[in-house]
Amino acid sequence: MATTFTPAHRGGSGSPLVCLHGFTDTWRTWELVLPVLERHHDVLAPTLLGHAGGPPLTGEVDADAIVDAVERAMDAAGFETAHVVGNSLGGFVALRLAARGRARSVVALAPAGGWEVGDPALRETLGFFTTMQAQVRAAVPHADAIMASEAGRRAATQFITTNYEHLPAELLAHQMQGVAGCDGAAAMIDHALRDGYDLDAERITCPVRIVWGTADRLLAWPSSAVRYRRDWLPHADWVELDDVGHCPQLDVPLETAALITGFTAG
Repeated sequence: MATTFTPAHRGGSGSPLVCLHGFTDTWRTWELVLPVLERHHDVLAPTLLGHAGGPPLTGEVDADAIVDAVERAMDAAGFETAHVVGNSLGGFVALRLAARGRARSVVALAPAGGWEVGDPALRETLGFFTTMQAQVRAAVPHADAIMASEAGRRAATQFITTNYEHLPAELLAHQMQGVAGCDGAAAMIDHALRDGYDLDAERITCPVRIVWGTADRLLAWPSSAVRYRRDWLPHADWVELDDVGHCPQLDVPLETAALITGFTAG
């Protein structure tokens, strides 16, 4: 078993689009939607700071480190601004980019950070990632064998999708190895536990669409979206996906691609 982790994917033509993956994931989470996105956009999908294949996390973690790294990737790609789509942590980072004036529009798929202040789900979710990464690191030598069975693929995807039969075993094995290789996870979890999440929502002036699966098992709908709906972005375009999990780009890729391109074309 061997996999290659790369810092970014670039492809397609049209207006710039940046795709940002979730916590412990890699840019390859977008593979099933890329064929559609690249018919409309010049797509840059970077691997986030501290994740497998991405820039190494050095020094102390702060709220701006990941956003700064994405800005550097955009600068290197020649993107002064871009449409931005992000999932989970990537959705939160996409909105932080918008607050800096770097986004033409944002499509955020179950963005992190929307819990009510004091909601114990924040600590529980971060604790889940700590436990999950330890379990995956123990199991990753057997990733190919696990993904060779339907039961293994269902177990591996139970927290991110409701639909899994269409997902390539090789991609799922890669994601498993990516979780194990996310060297910045512990430091990022410590930072989030200490400082929480905040968003300068009043500085976001571009169009925003927020998409959430009602069957999300990581960021439960609607409790994980309270601050977005009530305080930060109540006037965003809100889309609920019935019986869809945490990663719509994997769960229902064709519908997700349409939700993205239908918004970026507006």
